[in-house]
Amino acid sequence: MTELTNLDQPLFDGAEATKGDLVDYLDAVAEQLLGELRDRPLSVMRALRGRRPFMQKNVPRYAPPWIKTVSIWAEASRRDVHYALCDDRETLRWFANQRAIEYHPTLVRIEPDGPRQTHLVLDLDPPAGAPFAVVARTAQLVRQALTDAGLEGALKTSGAKGVHVFVPLAAPTSGEAIAAATRALAARAERLDPAVATTAYVVEEREGKVFVDATRAGGATVVAAYSPRIRPGATVSFPLAWDELDRVDPTAFTIHTVPALLGDGNPWAETMPAAQALPDALVEEGRAIPVARVAAMHEGKRRARAKREAG
Repeated sequence: MTELTNLDQPLFDGAEATKGDLVDYLDAVAEQLLGELRDRPLSVMRALRGRRPFMQKNVPRYAPPWIKTVSIWAEASRRDVHYALCDDRETLRWFANQRAIEYHPTLVRIEPDGPRQTHLVLDLDPPAGAPFAVVARTAQLVRQALTDAGLEGALKTSGAKGVHVFVPLAAPTSGEAIAAATRALAARAERLDPAVATTAYVVEEREGKVFVDATRAGGATVVAAYSPRIRPGATVSFPLAWDELDRVDPTAFTIHTVPALLGDGNPWAETMPAAQALPDALVEEGRAIPVARVAAMHEGKRRARAKREAG
């Protein structure tokens, strides 16, 4: 069993919590959180004393041999990345002792027939200083876009400023089709109220609107439901009912408050709709929409070239 150390140390600046509080929280919500982490390659955000928080993907060499791992080729860095599979309480306890605060599993789950993306996700990211009411308004636009497409999603706070909308997917569904459908849904939500929502990938082009991020596909990660965040008060990504949006305070969900709110329940699993097939028309619509990162890259190159040509 992992020997826990330095439990009385502050967790991070502004956390209003100690490392011991983190360990107690993760123990209290272990069953619910492990349901989101199991069989999924895991990245974590760690907050070590005297260092800036950092994302860790590769399992460190000093990790105990009983931690399950999976190797995945990273095209960008041209190397294998050895991810942990946090499938049990003891692995979660070890991560807690490593001051791993945020838990970011992939949307892909390792299944007997191979890796499979299990959910379509839209991430709603408000501009700095925006009230949560504009996030709630944008989430309702996404819900309407889903309804118009014959789909249904579940909702949770990101633990930061925004919210995540998850749509569980029936197998088999290709990653390319999921990515296309995600782009189409984001564009539909934007069209419903372009004064509030935007799909502009470049921050400077968002004009103070809520960004409907359609790039969470393939090997992307999303912070898990019930994961703490490295945010003031040690907030938690927490499930919401759609009718709660207009009256909820996302900062109220913290490692101190969530265990009592949950009890033995699991609202994320309980509110998640059944797996759904993506409509062919939605996928075809999305295939005509450029991939945001690629479009932004080409636009950046075009602007740089125009600037050079102008002297």
